[in-house]
Amino acid sequence: MRILLLRHGMPDYTTDSLTPQGHVEARLLAKRLQNYHIRDIYTSPLGRARQTAEYTLRLRNQQADVLPWLAEFRGRCPDPVTGQDRIPWDFPPRLWTSQPQLLDPEKWVEAPLVAEGTVKQILEETKEGVSELLARYGFQRQGPVWLSEHNTRDTIALFCHFGISAAVLAVLLGCSPVSLWQHSLSVTSSLTEVITEERIPGEVVFRVIRFGDISHLESAGVARSTAGLYPECYTGVDSTDPRNNLELPWVL
Repeated sequence: MRILLLRHGMPDYTTDSLTPQGHVEARLLAKRLQNYHIRDIYTSPLGRARQTAEYTLRLRNQQADVLPWLAEFRGRCPDPVTGQDRIPWDFPPRLWTSQPQLLDPEKWVEAPLVAEGTVKQILEETKEGVSELLARYGFQRQGPVWLSEHNTRDTIALFCHFGISAAVLAVLLGCSPVSLWQHSLSVTSSLTEVITEERIPGEVVFRVIRFGDISHLESAGVARSTAGLYPECYTGVDSTDPRNNLELPWVL
C-alpha cells in the first residue's frame, strides 16, 4: 500500500484559503499526481487543504472524503514563557532538547513541556483516525507492526497540513512526532510518500521513500514558499508567517 501525504498550497491563514501562489502550487501538484494511480482521496476539513485538493479532484474526476481528524494538529499546550496556549512545535532548541522524554515514542506526551493542555487528547484522536482509515484497507496494528492478510499496491492520498502529517507519520512509524516537528518541514504543496514493506507474509511496516518533494515546483521554475520555516540566518523576521512570503518571486 502507498500513502501520499500532501501539504496544502501556500496559505492565507486569515481566510483559511490559498494565496495566488498557492493556487499555482495546487495546479502543479495536481499535474504531478497524474503519475499515480490513486484509489481514494481524503482531505482535511480546512479550506486551504480542500482548495488544494480540488485541482486534483477535477483533473481526475474523483470525489474526496473529508476526515475531521485530518485538520491541522489541534493539540495545544501552555508556552512556558508567555503562559499562552500554543502549538506543540517550534519551541526554541534549548527548551525542547532539555526534555529528552519528548523523543520517547510513547511517553513524549507526558513531558512537562506538553503535558498540560490538549496535546495528548488530540494525539489519541490522531491514532484512532489513522487506525480507522487503515482498517478500511485491511490493516490492524499489533505492537510495532501492522497486520494485513491482503496487502495491495493501492494508493491513497491525504491532503492536509504539516503538523498533522508529522503526527500521522509518527503513528505509522512508531516514533515521537517531536523530532519531525522540530527537525523537518514539508513545504507548501509538497508530497511525502510512504509505502508498506512486507518481508514476512501478513506483517507490515511503513517506510518513507519520499519526503517533502517539490519537484513539480522546481521543474516549472516556481520558487518554494518558506512558510513554516525560520530564517537560515537570524533576521528578526518571522518567515513562518505567510504574510512575510508575499513578495517572494514565484519564478526562479
